[in-house]
Amino acid sequence: MEALKVGIDNYGLLTLGMSPLETLKWAEKNGAEGVQFSGLTSEHNQKIDDSYLKRVSDYALKKGLYIEWGGGQHIPYDMKSWEKKDIYSVNKKAVQEASVLGAKVVRSCSGGLMRWDPKNPDTEKILHSAADALRSQKNLCEDFGITLALETHFEFTTFELIQLFDMCDAEPGGYLGICLDTMNLLTMLEEPIRAVERILPWVVSTHIKDGGILLNPDGLVSFPCEINKGVIDFKKILSLISSLSKEVNLSIEDHGGSFLIPVFDKIFMKGFPDLTLEEFIEIVNLVEKTRDQIDSEGLKITQREKWPQLCEERIKKDIKALKIIRDDLKES
Repeated sequence: MEALKVGIDNYGLLTLGMSPLETLKWAEKNGAEGVQFSGLTSEHNQKIDDSYLKRVSDYALKKGLYIEWGGGQHIPYDMKSWEKKDIYSVNKKAVQEASVLGAKVVRSCSGGLMRWDPKNPDTEKILHSAADALRSQKNLCEDFGITLALETHFEFTTFELIQLFDMCDAEPGGYLGICLDTMNLLTMLEEPIRAVERILPWVVSTHIKDGGILLNPDGLVSFPCEINKGVIDFKKILSLISSLSKEVNLSIEDHGGSFLIPVFDKIFMKGFPDLTLEEFIEIVNLVEKTRDQIDSEGLKITQREKWPQLCEERIKKDIKALKIIRDDLKES
C-alpha cells in the first residue's frame, strides 16, 4: 500500500489570516504532514511572487511537508452573471506558481450550486463549455508537469466528471484528475463509497471531510463535521485510495455550515438524471445513521459564524483522528 500522508487544506484556517508560510508552520507544529493551499485571501494573493513561493517551498522541503496548490478553475463563466470568462490565464498563473513550489497538483473549483437555481444555464451546456476550455489547456499542464484536479464540488457529479474527461480525451494519470471531497458527494446526492469507486482512477488529491445528512420539511440537509463523528466510511475510502499505484495525500478540509438539498422539488431532481433509486435509498439510510450519531456521539451542525473560534481545535482533532484511521489500516 502506498504511504498516505495526513495533512490539511488551508481553507479551514483561512479566517485566521495566516500566510502560506505561517500555515505550513502551524501544520508542522500540530502534526500535519503537508498542506494543500486551495485558495488564499486577496491580501496574501497580492504578495505572492516567485521569491516568496521559493521560501515556502524550501521550508516545506526542509520539514518534509507536501505542498499542493490551488486557484484553478474549469468552468469558463462568471458563476453569478454567466458572462464568458477567460480561465486559461487564471490556470496559467496557478500552474506556474505550482511549478515554482514544486507541486504537481493544482486544485480546480469554480463555485457551483448552479442547478440549485432553475434560471441558471443547463448543466449539459456548462459541461460542454468546460470541456472546450480544458482541451485547450492540455499543453499548458503537460509542459509544467501539473495535474489540474477538479474538485468533487457542487458543479458536477462524478458521472458528469467522467463524461467531461471523456469529452477532453483525457486519461487517468494525465493532465486532468480529481480532488476528492468526501463530504461534498452527499450534497450532490451521491453515496460516498459508490462515488469514490466510480472516479477512483482519477483521484490525485483529496479534501478529507466527514459529515452527516438530515431530513427536514424542505428536503435533505448535508453538513461537515469532525472526523469520525459523521457517516463517511473512511476505513473503506482510505482502503480504496491506498490501492492506487500513485501516492495520494489526505488533506483535511473542515468548516462550518450546512447545505439544503431540495429533494422534494421535481425540477431540482431532474438535474440528477444519473441518480438511481438504489443509490438514493442508500443516501436515505445515511439519514438514519446521522440520527444515530447525533444520539451517540453528540453530532451537530456547526454554524459558520462560530467556525473562526473553533477551527484550530477541531482541525487538531481531525488530524489525530485521521492518523488513527490511516495507521489502523496499515496494520490490518
